[in-house]
Amino acid sequence: MFRSRVSATLGVAFLTMLSACDGGGGASSGGSAGGGVVSVTPAPTPTPSFTEADAARLARQASFGPTPALVSRIKELGVNAWLDEQFAATGSTYTDLAVEVRRDFCTSGDTVCARQHFSRVPAAMRFYSDAVMAPDQLRQRVAFALGQMIVASEAEVNSAAGIAAFNQIFLDSAFGNFRDVLARATMLGYMGDYLDMADSNKSAPSENYAREFLQLFSMGPDQLNMDGTPKLDATGARQPNYTPEDIRGVARALTGWTYARVGGAAITDGNARDYSQPMIAVAARYDSTAKAFLGTSVGAGATQEASVAAVVDAAFNNASTAPFVSKFLITHLVTPNPTPAYVGRVAAVFANNGGGVRGDLKAVVRTILTDAEARAAPGAASGKVKEPVLLMTGLARVIGFTTDGYVFVNRDTSMGQPVMRAPSVFNFYPTDYPLPGSTTLKSPASKLLNTSNVLRWHNFVYDWTVGGDATRAEFTLASGMPNSSLSQPLWSGWEAFGTDLDAMIARIDLLMFANTLNQPQKDALKTAATAITNADPLLQARKRAQMMLYVAASSPLFLVDR
Repeated sequence: MFRSRVSATLGVAFLTMLSACDGGGGASSGGSAGGGVVSVTPAPTPTPSFTEADAARLARQASFGPTPALVSRIKELGVNAWLDEQFAATGSTYTDLAVEVRRDFCTSGDTVCARQHFSRVPAAMRFYSDAVMAPDQLRQRVAFALGQMIVASEAEVNSAAGIAAFNQIFLDSAFGNFRDVLARATMLGYMGDYLDMADSNKSAPSENYAREFLQLFSMGPDQLNMDGTPKLDATGARQPNYTPEDIRGVARALTGWTYARVGGAAITDGNARDYSQPMIAVAARYDSTAKAFLGTSVGAGATQEASVAAVVDAAFNNASTAPFVSKFLITHLVTPNPTPAYVGRVAAVFANNGGGVRGDLKAVVRTILTDAEARAAPGAASGKVKEPVLLMTGLARVIGFTTDGYVFVNRDTSMGQPVMRAPSVFNFYPTDYPLPGSTTLKSPASKLLNTSNVLRWHNFVYDWTVGGDATRAEFTLASGMPNSSLSQPLWSGWEAFGTDLDAMIARIDLLMFANTLNQPQKDALKTAATAITNADPLLQARKRAQMMLYVAASSPLFLVDR
C-alpha cells in the first residue's frame, strides 16, 4: 500500500512536472538526418566556464554514473586533463577469471561448480563490481560499448573463462587500436564457437563469422560517406559494402582453425576445448588456394595467419568502417542522433589521428567526448534513454555502494539486459531503433521499454531506495561464489545531511539531473521528504533521502541522459 500511495501522489506529481520540463523531447535525441560532404575540421569545444553541471554531464557519458568525488575531480581538472587521467587509469580486469577447465570438470548435479565455470556469473559479477567501484570508469564504458558491437554471448557458449577472456579484449584495447580488437576477437576460441569459425573446414566453410564480421563488427552492410550517411547510386538506392562472393571468400580465408585444448589435450578431445585462448591452426582443414574478397587478393599457398590478417585488414581499412564504428561509439556514449557533421569529425580522427595512425580509439574517444555537440548545453531533443545496466549502476553510484556485483546479476535478466548474455549477435537492441512517436529520431534502449520491463525498472528503483536498507535480503553473500563479498548501500553519506533537506536536494540535483531541476521540482522533493518523521535523527535522514531518491530516480528526467 505504501508504494501505491507514493506513486499516486508525490511520485506522479513530480513525474508530471519533470515531463512538462522535458522540452517535449521525452526520450528523444537531437540531430538532423541527411548526407553530403562535411568538414573534417573538429568543432571547438565551448569552454568559457566549466561548471559542476558540465562535469556531471561528462560523468554520465564517460562513466557508469556520477558520484560526488567524480564530479569534483572532473571539475578540478577540466575535460582534457581528466580524460588524460582516465586514459592512464587501471583497476578493472577479468584476467584472473580467464582460466579454462575441462567441460567434465564439475561432477553431475554440482550447480555451484557449474555456475563458477560454465556461466556468465563470475565475469558479470566482476563487470558490475568494477563498474560501481573501480577508478578506470572511461575504459570500462568504452569496453562496454565495444562489447555491444562485437557480440558473443553466454546464450550460445557457456564458458566462464571464455566470457572473461572475450571481455578482457575490450578492456585491453579500449584506448588502443581498433584493428587489434578485430584481430583478437576473430581468433578467440570463445568467438570461434559462437559464430562457427572454429572447425570451419575447407570442404564446407562456415559463412557465419564472415557475415557478421562484415555486417556488424566493422564496416556495416551499406557503403557510407564519412559523415555516416549512406552512399547512394544514380537511382538513389543504397550500395552494398560486400557481395555474397565476398562473404564466401572471407569464409574460405578463415578456414582451418580449432580450439586450443586445456592441458595440451588432443584436438579430438571435445571436453578439453579452451575458450579463453586464441584458436590454433589445423593445416589439413585450411583452404590454401587463391582467394579474393573486398578488393583484396590472397595468393595460393599463403599461410593461415596471412589469410586472417588479410581479412582483418580489408575490413579495418574499408572506407565505411571509420564512420560505422564512430557513429556506434557516439550512440553509446553521447547520443543516438548525432548530426552528420559530428560523425564526420569523429570518423576523420578514426581515419587519421593526426599522426598518420588509423583506428586509434584513444583519439576517437577524446574527439567524441570533447566535441561541441557533446559538451554544449543540451537541447530539448538531446541525449539518450538509460539502458537497464546504466540505470542500475547509476543509481548505485548516486546512493554509494560497495558490491561484489552478485545482486546486479540477479536483477539484470528481469530488467531486460543480462550482460554477457545478449539474445543474439545483434545485441539487446539495434542502434537505429526508432523513438516511438517520432519519424526521424532514434532511441535504441527504448526497444527494451515494454510494459513489463517498465514496471520492473520502477520496482527496482523502489526496492533499492525506499526498501534499500543494508539488511535487504538480496544484498547478502552469494552462496558458493568465491569472489562474493556481499553488497552494501552506504547510507551514511546521506544520513550525514541530518535535517538539511536543501543540501540533500542539491546533491540529487547535481548527480542525477546535472543541476537542471527548477524550484517547483525541488519543492516537490522537499514535500515528499518532510512528510517522513522519526525520533531517530539518522533513521529520519536516511528515510527522507530514500524517498527523494525514489521519486527522482523513477522520473523521466533521470531515465534520459542529456
